[in-house]
Amino acid sequence: MKVTYKILRFDPEKDKKPYFKDYDVEVEPTDRILDGLNIIKWYQDSTLSYRRSCAHGICGSDAMEINGVNKLACKVLIQNVGSHITIKPIRGLRVIKDLIVDMEPFFEKYRSIKPYLINDDSLPTHERLQSVEDREIFDDTTKCILCASCTSSCPSFWWNSMYLGPSALVQAHRFIFDSRDHGADERLEIVNDLNGIWRCRTIFNCVDACPREIKITKAIEELKRALLHKHL
Repeated sequence: MKVTYKILRFDPEKDKKPYFKDYDVEVEPTDRILDGLNIIKWYQDSTLSYRRSCAHGICGSDAMEINGVNKLACKVLIQNVGSHITIKPIRGLRVIKDLIVDMEPFFEKYRSIKPYLINDDSLPTHERLQSVEDREIFDDTTKCILCASCTSSCPSFWWNSMYLGPSALVQAHRFIFDSRDHGADERLEIVNDLNGIWRCRTIFNCVDACPREIKITKAIEELKRALLHKHL
């Protein structure tokens, strides 16, 4: 089938403002959006820039806005979006070139919640065991691949770039509810901020955008409850 990719292009070294450029591509209905982008770059316009790596929905590098919704280009089939495909970079982050955005502010927020095990016990002689029940409490939030689809789809983040954002809060949840970790109180104080959990407006854009189908708003609600119980 023939499809038309309408891609928002921008090279800050030579363009005054972003502009759309159309590309006609022959593809199979079962090809992915990423396959079409590769055809454009390899055979039509080598100046087109975008991120991609594993191409299997694991690395999260090819997040972009596809027909108005944040998705991973490697997971969306062309037959599911039609013959006219509009692609833009994810919102709220500075565009470096075309579909590539500056992810550093996103990762800065990720690092701020201390996304690593905090445990002051003596080093164990074997792995720290955990029950199946304890693992289930935070299992959902371990699925995050840091693609930024959720954060860049959040209106609260568009309005205020200082907001930690759904992804950082998901990572906080992953460690706060881990029975092996001792840093819960410290992290709860980090997210208990004007630009932390209380800026979430439960719009559910993040849930719709997440390629791993994480229950993000549920995780944020659990963080709020944990903080409230801590201060009761």
